[in-house]
Amino acid sequence: MARISVLDDDVSPDEPTLIEGFPGVGLVGKIATDHLIDVHGMTHYANVHCDGLPPVAVYRESETAATTPVRLYADPENDLVALRSDVPVNPAAATEVAACVGSWFDEADLFPIFLSGLGREKDEAPPSLYGIATGDGAEALARAEVSEPSESGLVSGPTGAMLAAALENDRDAVGLVVESDPQFPDPEAARVLIADGIDPIAGIETPTDGLVEQATEIRNAKQQLAEQMRQANEESSQAEPLKMFQ
Repeated sequence: MARISVLDDDVSPDEPTLIEGFPGVGLVGKIATDHLIDVHGMTHYANVHCDGLPPVAVYRESETAATTPVRLYADPENDLVALRSDVPVNPAAATEVAACVGSWFDEADLFPIFLSGLGREKDEAPPSLYGIATGDGAEALARAEVSEPSESGLVSGPTGAMLAAALENDRDAVGLVVESDPQFPDPEAARVLIADGIDPIAGIETPTDGLVEQATEIRNAKQQLAEQMRQANEESSQAEPLKMFQ
């Protein structure tokens, strides 16, 4: 059964921007989304019930309430909604999960920003960021001065499935792709996502100093999830170059 269970009807952003945070390469989407939720003090707005999501209950440190592994948080002041996922999604369930969440996107009149990491070995240069779009999403990329892709590629997992659904249904949406560490959680790539992509598109300002100053702590905290994903071979979302003759 597909259902978005709203917990607080008083929280109602007006035509919000949605930030999608399914974990993938470098956990960049999850790290960025978790940071946005914490820094902006976003409210736990809804629980996500979708066929295809792992049937587990999540609990938090110093809290007795169990909740779903995928949840929505809202910041009405900034017209922002964030999708937080504490679990990877099996690639076989990506289309099912995308259809479940996408139907709610239409009802809520959201403008989604989908996040994905492109596995690249780290060097001294800052991670590169580029954007792709469906519908009229390219206008948002142009306003934010997000670069075009420098190579052909594809996005897979639930993030790719949601982009494919947006394309099929002519929804306005943006996909941000950032170069990320292919093996370890990458707070620096998440910082680039926020500073150079999410903030200028959503029209918000998010302090990101903590992502750099606490990079080691964040990496260690997310390492267990990253290891679980590698062992299960269940990258929830990732971008990769498309090898073909052109």
